[in-house]
Amino acid sequence: MLSMIGLIGSLALLIILTLRSVNIIVSAVICSSILALTGGLNLLDALTENYMEGFTGFFKSWFLIFLLGAIFGKVMEDTQGASAIAHWIQDKLGTKGALLSVVAACGLMTYGGVSVFIVAFCVYPIALSLFKSANLPHRFIPAALVFGSISFTMTAPGSPEIQNLIPTEYLGTTPLAGGFIGFLSSFLILILGGFALNKMVQNAVKKGETFSLPYKEIEVENKTASKPLPNVILALIPLIVVVGVLNIIAQYIPTDKAVIVGLFSGVIIAWLLMFKQLDHHLPILAKGTENSIVAIANTCGVVGFGAVASQVPAFTAIVDGLTNMPGLEYAGLGLSVTLIAGITGSASGGLGIAMPILAPIYQAQGLDPGAMHRISSLASGGLDSLPHNGYIVTTVQGVCKETHQRSYKSIFVLSVLIPTLVLILAIVLYSMFY
Repeated sequence: MLSMIGLIGSLALLIILTLRSVNIIVSAVICSSILALTGGLNLLDALTENYMEGFTGFFKSWFLIFLLGAIFGKVMEDTQGASAIAHWIQDKLGTKGALLSVVAACGLMTYGGVSVFIVAFCVYPIALSLFKSANLPHRFIPAALVFGSISFTMTAPGSPEIQNLIPTEYLGTTPLAGGFIGFLSSFLILILGGFALNKMVQNAVKKGETFSLPYKEIEVENKTASKPLPNVILALIPLIVVVGVLNIIAQYIPTDKAVIVGLFSGVIIAWLLMFKQLDHHLPILAKGTENSIVAIANTCGVVGFGAVASQVPAFTAIVDGLTNMPGLEYAGLGLSVTLIAGITGSASGGLGIAMPILAPIYQAQGLDPGAMHRISSLASGGLDSLPHNGYIVTTVQGVCKETHQRSYKSIFVLSVLIPTLVLILAIVLYSMFY
């Protein structure tokens, strides 16, 4: 009982500390200590062994991908390729399509391998202009950015995002695993989420809400003032290269190596095609490296917390209960992954902990690897988006300067509720046909 109270209490405290802007690594260490003490673990062993093994293990496995992804995103940002794509979509859809423009810009770049953090920073100025012109409430911009970046794109078949790659390491699958049901699930998230976002915004407008900034002044750098944007075709080619190379090469070499080749190819192609847009070249490598270290360190922090959680009796009891559901194996897998992702507040962090534990159990039960891959990927994109999720905090508070009180309700609907409902449908379909 004490172990269960400690697990729930430490998770709640982690969310609270994150909402109060306490550094996520510091918060994770504090909550891991509480978790260890209430779970009957030796505190020093829990921190120096369990926590650090989770932290360093995730870093070792995925740092190169984070690094190349951050550099690719920085190249797309500094060459103004990302801005060119966003402006092109804006021109095609116009002010009346403000919501769709923001979602489409984020989705296209994320599926093309651009770091979600870079996407948010690049698209926000465009979203700000569109929402202001359409007189739509500013508090929905974080929801539009989050929905376009991490709901249907990161878990879709073929996506180069890490949430679609981690299962390949443990299941021997490719990024396209999951077949038609995988594509259908991503499409449903897109359609249902788009409808829900539009409905929420319309209801707010009907109640008299208008565009208003949550802060007194705004200083958005206008990167397009000094030089013209690159041709949108040149900007799109690197994204196509990343996805294409990844999914072709992954048929012949391990996916974790294929994505490195894909991202590296994207960096080189983007650099060559938009070389003239850059005034400085080496600083991109430095800044991209800094961004990757910050991003992966934050993720490693919560993975370490999850690694400690995986050692306490309450966690073991939950996993044992879920993995021993006769006839509901796919449901047990999906529920286990989404709960672990919720505990860590990270889709990639949750998968990093869940897959080495769960993959052998369910493989031994004869489940289809492709179905397991897609269910795991979809499940990671549900409860991961609780308030303490690092990307949510960065987008709401850092990029948009909004508050959780004003903007998180719509994010919850788009990034937690709808993906979870689609996950349930996917589990039913995989159970019927696989």
